[in-house]
Amino acid sequence: MDEFFGTFGWSSSNYRPWSTFTGPFGQRARICRPWSTFPGRFAREAPRVAVRGRLFPDRSTDPARAICLSAVALTIGIVGLPNAGKSTLFNALTRNDVLAANYPFATIEPNVGVVGVPDPRLDVLASIFGSDRVVPATVSFVDIAGIVRGASQGEGMGNAFLSHIREADAICQVTRVFRDPDVTHVDGDVDPGNDIETISTELILADLQTVERALPRLEKEARINKGKVAALQAVKEAQEVLDSGRTVFAAGLDIAPLRELFLLTAKPFLYVFNCDSDELADEDLKARMRELVAPAEAIFLDAKIESELVEMEPEEAREFLAEMDVGEPGLEVLARVGFDTLGLQTYLTAGPKESRAWTVSKGATAPEAAGVIHTDFQKGFIKAEVISFDELVAAGSMQAAKAKGKLRLEGKDYVMADGDVVEFRFNV
Repeated sequence: MDEFFGTFGWSSSNYRPWSTFTGPFGQRARICRPWSTFPGRFAREAPRVAVRGRLFPDRSTDPARAICLSAVALTIGIVGLPNAGKSTLFNALTRNDVLAANYPFATIEPNVGVVGVPDPRLDVLASIFGSDRVVPATVSFVDIAGIVRGASQGEGMGNAFLSHIREADAICQVTRVFRDPDVTHVDGDVDPGNDIETISTELILADLQTVERALPRLEKEARINKGKVAALQAVKEAQEVLDSGRTVFAAGLDIAPLRELFLLTAKPFLYVFNCDSDELADEDLKARMRELVAPAEAIFLDAKIESELVEMEPEEAREFLAEMDVGEPGLEVLARVGFDTLGLQTYLTAGPKESRAWTVSKGATAPEAAGVIHTDFQKGFIKAEVISFDELVAAGSMQAAKAKGKLRLEGKDYVMADGDVVEFRFNV
């Protein structure tokens, strides 16, 4: 009987800066630079890390430790009017150098970037277990050309480029709030409510075109195959919702029978309001913006400042945010809210080779979580040794946690919690 304890790792001899690597089970990852050479928020200098009152050795400056990116678990499409700050936000998210110019349609071809979700728990686990590298959960961002009023009828760049985000899990609309006479607005005046309505209308019209093209085919299939009747009815319901000016997601329709159409308005929306520093401190303005998009999540940030923050050392960035009375970088809020909006969470595995975050749906059972690593783990699942991250940190080591009886042996019905540190036992 083969049993698996902890997590697998890849040989450090295969590590090459910024290379694409295939793991033992076919996972694709982009291997990044060693910790000691990684700029911005990933750089560390302090010799020890303080977590919940305990000090752990900080090996993050060890050249042997690298940040790796796991297979993408979440894709977010970025939309907005031209000059709303989409490309600036994308550059900050991905540390990229996409053209962010003061004229409409600076972005024509879609830009795609994969970002590791900030998770300070991985640093702590890596210190406890002496891991060679950390592998955060990932989000893929797709930045497309700006949408203008009338795009569905061919205005501006038209809406053909919307196909690039049809397979995204969620849509992030970047809305301009900042006022700068040197940055043109396609409609003349800065009006966040009007901009949100423009994007929503164009996406609804684009989905209506998709539905109207699909209906004749579905009606023909339903006459031949009675099993297609339910799908036809679902599409007709979606058409009624779209005709009324509402999104499919807001109407609460069952998405499953509509999945093959990849409707844009069937996806959850996140709203990023691109503000200047004064507006970030204006709680009344932020309350009005929240009302515009409720019950969806509203995120407030200054895309230019975020692009500067990622280039700063961590301590410098914290001081800068404190001066602005901002609790955490907007980019970290965006990644966290994206996960939460889609009902996702992460569990953790750790060992000498790597400390890693794995993405699962909220409510996933232990065997389903094991299947994210490899399907054999789910098929041959026996038990899972589980401890919460907080309990492990409080104990100081896995051995101490076992001695205190904090390590639990869970079976197939166990529902995973965010931050569970897990070792799976399985038989193949």
